[in-house]
Amino acid sequence: MTTMNPVVHFEMPAKDKARVSKFYKEVFGWGMSIAGPEMGDYLLATTTETGNDGRPKTPGAINGGFFDYQDKAGFQYPHLVIAVTNIEESIKMVKKSGGKVLGEPMDIHTVGMYVSVEDTEGNIVGLLQPSS
Repeated sequence: MTTMNPVVHFEMPAKDKARVSKFYKEVFGWGMSIAGPEMGDYLLATTTETGNDGRPKTPGAINGGFFDYQDKAGFQYPHLVIAVTNIEESIKMVKKSGGKVLGEPMDIHTVGMYVSVEDTEGNIVGLLQPSS
C-alpha cells in the first residue's frame, strides 16, 4: 500500500503582490508577508495559526503563498504542494506513472527539498521533502 502524502501548502500566481495581499487580508483576514530577496520576494499567506515548528496547529489546515505570475506554462495557475518522505523515490514514481519532472530538486533553506512535477492531466504540483 502506498503511503498517503498530505497537501501541505498552496501557491497562486500574483501580478501585483500589494494588491493581492490587501485583498486576502481584507476578505479573509490572512496574514501576508514578503519572505525577502533570499526567497525571491515570495509572498507568504498565513491562513491558520502555526506552532514553533512553523507547521499549522490545526490538523488539515495549510498555509500558502503567491509567486510571480508569468506568461508561460506553470506560472499562470494555482498549484498545491504535497509533502513526501523521500523526494528521489517520489520523482521515480512520478516518471513511472506517466508524469513529468519539471527541473531538478532544490533546497529551500529551512523548508526542505522541492521540485515541481506535472501529472498526467497537465496539472503542476510541487513535491516537498520537509527539513527535519
